[in-house]
Amino acid sequence: MLSPTPAELAARARADLRVGLPVAVGGLILASVETLAAERLAEIRAAGPLVLAVSGRRAETLKARAYDGDLARIAVPDDAGSDWLRAVADPADDLRAPLKGPLRTLRDGDVTAWRTGLALAKAAQLLPAVVGVEAPAPAGLTRLPAGGVTTRPMLPAEVAAARVPLSAHPASRVHVFREEDGGGEHYAIEIGMVDRARPVLTRLHSACFTGDVLGSLKCDCGPQLHAAMAAMAAAGGGVLLYLNQEGRGIGLANKMRAYDLQDQGFDTVEANHRLGFEDDERDFRLGAGLLRQLGIGSVRLMTNNPRKLSMMAAQRVEVAERVPLHAGLTPENAAYLDVKRAKSGHLE
Repeated sequence: MLSPTPAELAARARADLRVGLPVAVGGLILASVETLAAERLAEIRAAGPLVLAVSGRRAETLKARAYDGDLARIAVPDDAGSDWLRAVADPADDLRAPLKGPLRTLRDGDVTAWRTGLALAKAAQLLPAVVGVEAPAPAGLTRLPAGGVTTRPMLPAEVAAARVPLSAHPASRVHVFREEDGGGEHYAIEIGMVDRARPVLTRLHSACFTGDVLGSLKCDCGPQLHAAMAAMAAAGGGVLLYLNQEGRGIGLANKMRAYDLQDQGFDTVEANHRLGFEDDERDFRLGAGLLRQLGIGSVRLMTNNPRKLSMMAAQRVEVAERVPLHAGLTPENAAYLDVKRAKSGHLE
């Protein structure tokens, strides 16, 4: 009973990657390109030929053949160091130094462990790029099986709740949920009196530090947050789910990288792809799970995102009505909102 579960081992591996420690996945020793120090890179290299794995999206930008479909394994030149690895993984200087190759990519063989490594890097909110070698793992490394990361979100458990009078409505209550695998915390805010016998006015709002806290004009998140709370108060009650999925699930650091790419002329989707991410890395099954824990089975969902609608239905939460939510249009975010409609299918 004292041994870690697979989910706990994955959480330990994510933490190791963030601090620059390698992990053992299947028969590989893997490390995050973003956090790996030159001294540890030299130790890994001593075990055999290095391979760099990047996502299929990043491979598209690099014009590298992704024989494995959703990822590409790049043979690392013998004289390549940390700077070379980072330049291949990080698109910050793509326009200033566009020539990274020629890159020789590998084909054939089982890529399950490499896929697990990239999933761990994404879950740790690091650049989706891992470098590694096929070799026995030394003692002390966190060890995972080749397919050691599940794509099923861990159901958060409620750990605390209290009445919090808000400016939107003095009769409000905040619930704190914590992911069972040691991941992030998420919040459910009951605003006013919530009648669970009827469809509940609900908003799934992903955390946005820049918009919600700093008042950034690059997105419409802050105005949407406050408009949703005001609408719930006016309706007499509602539930706001505040999900810790910053930057469409890529984390604040990668979101800032995407912003820098947008300043270079790429739109929000193109920036995510150049970083190696999908358009949207969020998992809205999390929101459905929180609603079920709150005893809510039918909602009037405040959203312009069709993915939220389909995910609610797939998770057995009835969407009795979609309530459009438009707020916060500025000259600075007009192009961003256009891209969300044109490329991400957001509704009017």
